[in-house]
Amino acid sequence: MSEPFRGSYTVAVTPFTADGGGIDLEALKGFLDWQIACGVPGVILLGTTGEFLTVSPEERTALVETAVRHVAGRMKVLVGAMNAHTPIAVRNALEAERLGADGLMILPPYYYTPTEDEIFAYYRAICEACALPVMLYNNPFTARVDMKPALVARLTRAFEQVRYIKEASMDVGRVYDIIEATDGVMTVFAGERIVESHLLGAKGYVNPFGNYVPLASSRICDYIARGMWDVARRIQHGLDQVNAIIAEGHPLYGHQCYSKALAAAQGHPVGDVRPPLTRFDSLGQEGRDRVARILPILQALDALVAETDAAIAADGARAAPVSG
Repeated sequence: MSEPFRGSYTVAVTPFTADGGGIDLEALKGFLDWQIACGVPGVILLGTTGEFLTVSPEERTALVETAVRHVAGRMKVLVGAMNAHTPIAVRNALEAERLGADGLMILPPYYYTPTEDEIFAYYRAICEACALPVMLYNNPFTARVDMKPALVARLTRAFEQVRYIKEASMDVGRVYDIIEATDGVMTVFAGERIVESHLLGAKGYVNPFGNYVPLASSRICDYIARGMWDVARRIQHGLDQVNAIIAEGHPLYGHQCYSKALAAAQGHPVGDVRPPLTRFDSLGQEGRDRVARILPILQALDALVAETDAAIAADGARAAPVSG
């Protein structure tokens, strides 16, 4: 059995070519190397931040195959396999398994507002076809359905692959409710409010900030595991500041647009977004000004990590036994 998923997993952007017409596979490799160098334990491809709805089946195959081969076991690779049509979701899951992915993240069928029985049948079809671990993705704002703790518990009891959930309902209390409803079997990954979610029992974070500040936004989970709550709160405060600056704009700007611009500003260009999302280059000076306001926050977060890690190393050296 593979090691359990834990910590901060970057929900990765999909790098596109300059004209948006294709996947930039070389940019993808460089981006993944950056994640690994920063100690990120895993990435999730083709999630909402990865613009999965705009990626063709052929592009999906090339993206997943390239990522898995390039990572070569250096971190976990999960793949978003969701689709509104159950057979396509099954096909996506089987392809990810064939290409060597470590797991799946799967939103329930979107747009249709399915019943709980329809959601159950959708996940049953996937789990009966594919043996990969499944991370449920509860995001009622995009899927138009809220998977309540009782449904999560039903899925957990029925399918041994279902042992993870990204809980993004904006109700942080759901973390506790899900753990209680599943008798502690379900591992909850926060969708927001990282510190508060971990205080209630979460063991990981599905992390959009990892696209442009992977060091600090992944280390926050390491500090929480060490009980370093004050440092974790300082990092979360900085990430909240970033989110507030992005959110000041039109909602369609979102994390996709700014994630790519900020990744480029950090030395890892990954192209722009595909329509209908607003391209960063169309924002002009407004977009450039927001990025300029965000970059010092990112630098301060990485400086905080360097300072904290140096203190941890110094404490370890002082505690080490003297050989002689």
